[in-house]
Amino acid sequence: MTWLTILNGIVPVFLLIALGYGLKKSGFLPLNVWPPIEKFAVYVLYPGFLIPAIWHADLSGFSTGPIALGVLGSLIIAVAFGFALKPFLRLSGPTFTSVFLGLMRFNSFIFIPVAASIFGPDANALSAVAISALIPASNMISILVLAQWGEPEGEKPNRTPLWFARTLLTNPIFAACLTGLALNALRMPSIPFVEKSLGMLGDAAIPTGLILAGVGLSFGYVWRRPVLVGLVSLFKILVMPVLAWSICYALGGDRMAQGIALACGAAPCAAAAYVQARHMGGDAPLMAGIVALTTTLSAVTMPLLLWLFHLV
Repeated sequence: MTWLTILNGIVPVFLLIALGYGLKKSGFLPLNVWPPIEKFAVYVLYPGFLIPAIWHADLSGFSTGPIALGVLGSLIIAVAFGFALKPFLRLSGPTFTSVFLGLMRFNSFIFIPVAASIFGPDANALSAVAISALIPASNMISILVLAQWGEPEGEKPNRTPLWFARTLLTNPIFAACLTGLALNALRMPSIPFVEKSLGMLGDAAIPTGLILAGVGLSFGYVWRRPVLVGLVSLFKILVMPVLAWSICYALGGDRMAQGIALACGAAPCAAAAYVQARHMGGDAPLMAGIVALTTTLSAVTMPLLLWLFHLV
């Protein structure tokens, strides 16, 4: 595959992100319009993509295990690294939470279209497997870390095991993955009118999600703490993909599985991490800076890593 083919897969994704950033900066729509659009995308459009992708995925395929373990293994290593760093970092609790989330969160809005553009429609099922493995784990770990070290304004909620379970189960992305897995496990036959409706929603999910990723970019904090933001960002977009690829490769994943694992690891930090930091007492400006820098740099590092590892 030539560099032109790689760029044809990557550039449209980041052009839509740039469009979102331009729309926000230009004031084309009022700023208060974007949060409801984001909620609509996350709660309605994105499940329309995920449910059928997981529903009809061949989860018994040879590459399913290596890709799931590859992305989960890289997540576990990042989590262990984050906790190992804490005694040596002279950071406040909220700042530590944003550093921690920056090391391990990933943006599925960007990862999925990149994987589909480069590896074709067959990549959707394996991408869904990766998301099904990462979404519950990354969200649960994020909630636990923010609950421990975050400093939200006002009274802290009573964070019982029931509160954690409810928070996770009401996450729309996790709920969509769970629904798809249940339909897959039950071998539910195709229902044409349901699938067509979900497919129409799913077709709108990816471009909307990419535009929203651009809307959420904020570069102001990058220049205030460039070393901290830079080091966290480089770990996320350079070390995480190599870890995910290495584990998938060691477990015998085929070339496409290795490529998807690497692309998943190379995805920038999720904009949802900023929302979590804002609502649960993390360092939201720092989180916004990490999201912005990883998103910008990943436009170069994702295709470069795929090329260096001969996966395209």
